[in-house]
Amino acid sequence: MYPEELVKPMRDELVNAGFKALYTSDDVTEAMSLKGTTLVMVNSVCGCAAGTARPGAIASLQADKKPTNLTTVFAGVEKESTQKAREFMVPFPPSSPAIALFKDGNLVHMLERHHIEGRSAQMIAQNLAQAYEEFC
Repeated sequence: MYPEELVKPMRDELVNAGFKALYTSDDVTEAMSLKGTTLVMVNSVCGCAAGTARPGAIASLQADKKPTNLTTVFAGVEKESTQKAREFMVPFPPSSPAIALFKDGNLVHMLERHHIEGRSAQMIAQNLAQAYEEFC
């Protein structure tokens, strides 16, 4: 488990952009029961989360259409909520960082770590904006 003083700025980057941090499995279950579209950012301390995943997810919110609900769990920190979020992401294997879009609780778009690594924040934002256009 990473110390809070290390992860707080990484979590706050998303929270300050409008994401709700989910800490428990009940938080995740409640978020997945909401109507509309829900974006779940599986945050991580790795470089690709800092360099492209978080900035890309935040930049994607400039699109005309965007998710109704913005949420985040933190892999390696909030283990209970991360595990519960990953249950909703099946059949995709656990991945962090990862970004999943749900519509009425059903997974409709997924970016796994291998879709994030080596891509720019702008590419991630564009990928998500296309998903928003289709599903939001």
